[in-house]
Amino acid sequence: MPLEGIDIISERQEKVLRYLAEHDIPFSTYNHPEGKTIEEAKRWWHDDGSVHCKNIFMRNHKGDQHYLICFPCDYDLAIHDIEHWLKDVLVSQGHKAPGKLSFASPERMMRYLGLEPGSVSPFGLINDTESHVILFLDSRLKDAPSLSFHPNDCRGTVVISQDAFQRFLATLGNKVEYIHANA
Repeated sequence: MPLEGIDIISERQEKVLRYLAEHDIPFSTYNHPEGKTIEEAKRWWHDDGSVHCKNIFMRNHKGDQHYLICFPCDYDLAIHDIEHWLKDVLVSQGHKAPGKLSFASPERMMRYLGLEPGSVSPFGLINDTESHVILFLDSRLKDAPSLSFHPNDCRGTVVISQDAFQRFLATLGNKVEYIHANA
């Protein structure tokens, strides 16, 4: 049911929907007015049983590594806690610790994910042709029967089952890690 003024999907959203369809990954989608923040988006989300996700794009202190971190939208994570979890995961795998983290600039977001602030989601990884970005998912997301993300445009929502989301992740070349975040 299109809403007035938002019945046209953006090129970024169309790319996500086409990518999912081309990889035979089932999903549902709906459009709504712009929701760049969780609080704005909550007004438009359907009560469909999916876990709506918060997504943040960060970089290490040197700026040579970028991280997309996804967790349930009802939780807040402090940057210090994220630094600690990422350090634990990376060091346990023999990689260097990320050091101090900061939010990546809009220019970096566009360079690596092809996205603008407010539209960040794992679907941006389809634009990361060099598989540079490491995706960190809160372990609680594993238990969710379905998840909801922006389709790289904050005027839409894609609902995807856990199985379909895992299939999507398998199509990417990016490193994917689960972290246990207490929030």
